[in-house]
Amino acid sequence: MGDDAPVPPPPLTVVVVHWNQSERCIRSLAQLERQDVEVRPLVVDNGSRPDQLAAVRAALPPHGELLELGANQGFGPAANAGWRHWLATDTGEWVALMPHDALPDDGALAALLAIAAERPRLGLLSADVGDGATPVVDPYFGGITRPASKSTGFEAADHPHGTLMLARRELLERVGLFDERYFAYCEEADLGLRATAAGYKVGLARGVMVRNPEMGPGSPAVAYLQLRNTLLLVRERSGIYHATIRLLIALWQIGRSVVQPSVRDHLHHPVARLLGVVHFVTRRFGPPPTRLLPPG
Repeated sequence: MGDDAPVPPPPLTVVVVHWNQSERCIRSLAQLERQDVEVRPLVVDNGSRPDQLAAVRAALPPHGELLELGANQGFGPAANAGWRHWLATDTGEWVALMPHDALPDDGALAALLAIAAERPRLGLLSADVGDGATPVVDPYFGGITRPASKSTGFEAADHPHGTLMLARRELLERVGLFDERYFAYCEEADLGLRATAAGYKVGLARGVMVRNPEMGPGSPAVAYLQLRNTLLLVRERSGIYHATIRLLIALWQIGRSVVQPSVRDHLHHPVARLLGVVHFVTRRFGPPPTRLLPPG
């Protein structure tokens, strides 16, 4: 081979955040092997039970890697651990991130990389979860959505979906990683806003699909994290006045859901949500209270 032969790109590292769902994680790893780009899975384990961890380790392909954190540090901190490992050991321009139950369609990673290659100022890009909505950040309500403006191609957004996203090396080195105060939920919105403020583009690849069929109903921990972290995001983006208005709205919603059951949604966990308000006010961030987490 001559000296002028092109150097093939390194494999795309895909950080997979896992916690006690080995069957789902193994299914996601198998789907990564079906992609038409070379993939190096990096499973970051959040302190799973020994049997769950052993099952994932046994299913990991020879070119994959397992990073054990020893405790449930949350989605954002686990993603950061994977990103730091990638930044220190890899030379690629892009790194992918997904949870243990994400199933990218065949060809999804190649399609994401192709869209990214056309946009030199793109910093974050996510796949399409099929909800017909675009993530935006409202000054009072934090991360919400608006109807999608197109069905295929690149669409600008305030932040990516965490179900499957690409992050550029330059952005992570310049802007930083996820804010670990969030633990889980809203950290993508915070990173997207920081990326945009630094001059990078953020968006979705419409029609490049990723499935999340195992996503279940809300839980006390989810209700707690979504409200507490929304208040944090609003305060960080818009200031204390907007956060105070959002807090008062939250208190009204909690009270109304208690006295009027017909308005309850999948996040109706009034004690958990009220605790989220209290912890926002007292600046207690990071992991949710242990009693709100599911067993295991």
